[in-house]
Amino acid sequence: MPEDKGTGCEACSERGGQAFRQPFSMAFQPIFDVHSGAVFAQEALVRPAGGGSARDVLQHVTQTNRYSFDQACRTRAIAIASRLGIDSRLSINFMPNAVYNPDSCIQATLRAAERFEFPTERLVFEFTEGEAVRDTGHLQNIVRSYRSRGFLTAIDDFGAGYAGLGLLCDLQPDIVKIDMALVRGIAADERRRVVVAAIAGLCGDLGILPIAEGIETAEDAAAVRELGIRHMQGYHFAPPAYERLVLKPEGKGSAAA
Repeated sequence: MPEDKGTGCEACSERGGQAFRQPFSMAFQPIFDVHSGAVFAQEALVRPAGGGSARDVLQHVTQTNRYSFDQACRTRAIAIASRLGIDSRLSINFMPNAVYNPDSCIQATLRAAERFEFPTERLVFEFTEGEAVRDTGHLQNIVRSYRSRGFLTAIDDFGAGYAGLGLLCDLQPDIVKIDMALVRGIAADERRRVVVAAIAGLCGDLGILPIAEGIETAEDAAAVRELGIRHMQGYHFAPPAYERLVLKPEGKGSAAA
């Protein structure tokens, strides 16, 4: 794999940022459009070099190297996905609190996209609800900057935090990924169906695409689909694949939802 270059910026240097030196790579988990059967996006997930648990990498992230880690994740995801011949969107998790200035800190990502000839309009940036609520104003600046560049933005784990509805109003993301805690067991839980149906309705009214994550059974996939949600992710379709792109359901959902 080509060496990642240009993963720092002047702001990081001025703040005394340190390089993230733990070796790592990426696994990819597809998000499927169950109506068409096509891959909507591949989510890049950090893994130790050679495979393993994300925890083995994340435990090395500190306050002083998180900017370098965040930048390296972006550029490495683009590099590996491009090498694998990705032709869908690429969804990258990022740390809002590692972004000092969105216009400056995005430069390494843009250089990587140019270097690997990856269309920037196919980039999706996910942030978790829990981290976002620490500084909504800062996150609004990031989303505004990313939107101006043609990127899509997504709230990950929506419903797991405590300010989700406010974020929908303040940020107007393109995508909401409904937290797996609300999705798992939804087929047998009327309360979960009511909550997820309400989220799907809000998303529809606001022009936001809802994605159900954590789909593990055919029953839950069918229940989510009945609520009008057509984009899904989870082990029922495919687990994360280390340095590989899954283009068709190969898990328990290989027969389609």
